[in-house]
This record gives sequence, C-alpha cells and structure tokens, in this order.
Amino acid sequence: MRLKLSGMILMAALLAGAAFAPLPAHAAQTELRLGAAAADIGTLDPHYAAGTTDRTLVAWIYGGLVRFAPGTTDPAQIEPDLAESWEGSDDNLVWTFKLRQGVQWHHGYGEVTAEDVVFSLEKSADPTRSAFASDYSAFEKVEAVDPYTVRITLKNVIPSVLGPLANYAGGFIISKKAYEERGEEFARRPVGFGPFQLDSIEAGVAVHFSAHADYFRGAPKLTKVTYRFLNAAAARDLAFVAGEVDAATGLADPRWLQRTLATPGSTVDIFDPAELTVLHINTKKKPFDDIRVRQALAYAMDPNRIAQYRGPEFTRVGGSVIPSNNLGYTEDNGLPAFDAEKAKALLTEAGYPDGLTVKMISSQLPSYESSNQILQAQLEETGFMLELEPVEHATWHQMIRQDLSPLVTYGAARFPVADVYLTQFFHSDSIIGTPTAVTNFSHCDVADEQIEAARVETDPQKQIELWQEAQRLIIEAVCGIPMTETAQVWARKEKLDWGFELKGSMSLGPLVTELTHFTE
Repeated sequence: MRLKLSGMILMAALLAGAAFAPLPAHAAQTELRLGAAAADIGTLDPHYAAGTTDRTLVAWIYGGLVRFAPGTTDPAQIEPDLAESWEGSDDNLVWTFKLRQGVQWHHGYGEVTAEDVVFSLEKSADPTRSAFASDYSAFEKVEAVDPYTVRITLKNVIPSVLGPLANYAGGFIISKKAYEERGEEFARRPVGFGPFQLDSIEAGVAVHFSAHADYFRGAPKLTKVTYRFLNAAAARDLAFVAGEVDAATGLADPRWLQRTLATPGSTVDIFDPAELTVLHINTKKKPFDDIRVRQALAYAMDPNRIAQYRGPEFTRVGGSVIPSNNLGYTEDNGLPAFDAEKAKALLTEAGYPDGLTVKMISSQLPSYESSNQILQAQLEETGFMLELEPVEHATWHQMIRQDLSPLVTYGAARFPVADVYLTQFFHSDSIIGTPTAVTNFSHCDVADEQIEAARVETDPQKQIELWQEAQRLIIEAVCGIPMTETAQVWARKEKLDWGFELKGSMSLGPLVTELTHFTE
C-alpha cells in the first residue's frame, strides 16, 4: 500500500513538472497545395508553354541565363540566373555569358553546361520546335566557347538582348540529354534545373512536384507542391475555405474579393502583368474581310462596361493593341470610341441592315467566360448576334491555332517592350497556319515595315515612333480591338509566405521558389 502511494505521488510530481516544461515547437507546414483555374496542363515543354497554367508551372521547373527578380516584371531588375556574369561587344552584337559551375539538372541528369544552353536557344529559335521562334530572328549563332562560356552573335541590335534570355517563354534552358532521350514524352516528363522537379501528372486531377535538393540557390524550404485542377470557381473557393488548398486562382470580381477577404486567415495578391485582352478579327475571312464590318464591330464595343463589371481593383480599359506597360505604347492611335449608331450605320452600309450572326469559340476559363458574356450582351444591342461555343481552355488554345474561329478574345502579357507583342500578334510571320506561326489570329500584315524597322533602329526616339506608327496602322485596319487590362489575382492563406513581395510575375501565376514557406 505504501509502495503504491509512493508511486502515485511520484507520478503526480512528474505530471506537474511536465505541465511547466516547454512544449515542443509546432513544425511549420512544408507541403504546398494550390488550386488552379484549369482542367489540365497543355505542355511542360517551356518553348511551347503559352497557356497560363503551363507558363506558371514551367517557371518552377526551369531557369534561364538571367531572370526577372522574383516578384517583379521590371526589365531593369533582371538579374543573374544560370549565367553569373555577361558582357557585350562595343557594337552590342556579340554577347558573352559566363555560367555558374556545378548547377545540377533534376532527376540525376548531371551538370548544366554550355552545350545545354546552345541546344536550348537553337531549339527556341526553330519554328518546328518552338512557339517563340520569332523572338530569336536576330540571333545569328549561339556557340559554346567552353563548358561554362556561351557566346551569342546577333545579326542586328535588338531592343533588349536579355529579354529573350530571361526565365520566360523561349528563354528557359532545358537538358539536351533528357530532351533527346525522352523525345515527345519530354512535354510531360520535363527536366530543368529550377527549385522544383516534376514527380507525376494525374491527368485532369493534379500535378505533383518535389523539392530539387541540389538547387544551386539552396534546397527549397518546401518539400512538395501539388497543383490541383479546379476549373470551376465555386470548387476552388470551397477548397480554399475548407483548407484543402493553401492558395488558389482568384476572380477579377469585386464580390469575390470582398467574400475572400472576409474569410479568416486569408489575403489576396493582385499583381502584374495586367494581361491585355484584345478581340482579334480574322481580316481574311468573311464577313470580316469587309473593313466596314470590322469598323462596325469596333464602334459596337464598350470596354468600359467590362472594366466596371470586373472592378477597378483589377481592371482598366485597354488603350491600344499593346499593353500599357510596354515601352513604345501610345494612346494617340485613333482608337474609336463606343458609338452604337455608327456601328448600326456601318453594318447597314456593308449589307447587313438586319444585323449579323457570328460564331466564336470561347474558353471556359472564368475570366474569358465572363468577359465574352458581357461582350455578347452589348454587341447584341447594335445588331451583332454573337453565338458563343464554349470549350475547355486547353482545347480552345488548340482550336484557335487551327483558324477555327473568326473572332478570338485573347488575353496576354509579354516581355514589356513593344516589339515582342507587335511581332507575335500583328506581324505576318506570326500568322497562324504558317510555318512561323505564333499568335497572329487576325492575319494582319499592315505594320510589318514599321515593326521590322524598329527592331534595328539605334535611335531610341525613332524606335518608339515606329512602334507608335505600327499601333496606328493596326487600329486603322481594325485587326484587333483592345478590351481591358486585367491583373493577376490569387487568394492565399496568410501563413503562406512566397518569400518575396509579389508585385509581379511574368509566369502569370505565383513564382514558387526555394524561399517559399509557411509561418508557424
């Protein structure tokens, strides 16, 4: 009995001591779960990644010779990535890049060398292996001087040599060995040197990543990242509120913003680049081969209504056929203002006094869907009956590149120098269906001379004047009608820290880096 009592006293003492002992710290979360406004990926070959989801993911997998400082879209803040230093010749036609030594590919593919850089940039410049080949038209040759030195020779001076070499579009460096071994499978089994490597893809469900332990900037603080496909806005919101995802694509909608900010422990990131949405018109396909019909459409559109619906926190009216943050942008371009009576008169003059019915393939991505529905309603007021044919976003990308829709609303942000946007959307070399196709859905060719002259112009002021003239010619021909510029929007749990201030992301989604982490 005494032994039992002594044991009870001893146990009580131990428990009392434990009450005052420091508790073990709660381990911070190391697995990140994201909810995406997409049904699946298109491709993870970075030189074909044009859709928002694809761009977001390749930015985690790959790197470039240089990179935009995380959280920015400012070309002035481009910094070293694979290249640790570079220098140009006096005439700016020969550029030499010194590579970091010891940078490792994912999945045991060894060290990144100059041979990989040469292979990647030659692939980017090849229209049969890249969607961004036109960005490299001025590249005469790319050479490996030694395993850690790359020399690039240009045919002519270009607006920004670092632009096409940054961690964006064709600038991503891929593993030559992995690409040659994996062939067509590379698009879904990619190998990069970025902070996260692809583990697996569940079609229509999720993409799974793990930390690249040998990342040259240090092992990531996160161990895993899961990118879930939650195409329906309601499904993403439910998953976010329930804590099933830590961040999710948001909506450019004031009601959504108010609702999300009212959710305990949540915040919202609104960041650049604001994507310019343009209504591209196939100028070679009836009835839009008649400029009067295109002019009527321009007068029938009132982008202010779309911007007001979206909310000023996210959206502003487009002022030209290139984004407002582009060097060379001008609002002095002759863009017509909304005028319903002029629209009706032009339609009548063109032979459509009772109006005109047009079919348009429409993406089911929420941002596109809402804009197109507003557009549909307002065009009906002036005699344009817009019949929307909604399809899944990745399918839409494929169909519009097959010239299956006479009208294409396309939102995009590019390297913020006018040459890139003008070339990809309005130069004849970029017309869809051609060997050098990019995203010229309008089959526009009215400003080729100005676009080409601006590329080689060494006087900065004259260069800007040429870009501005190009905008005026494109708007006069009504190749495209600017609609709105809409910022990127993501909801996020407050405990999730991107590792930098998210003011901008050229990948159109949050950049997940080695610094991204959760606070306790």
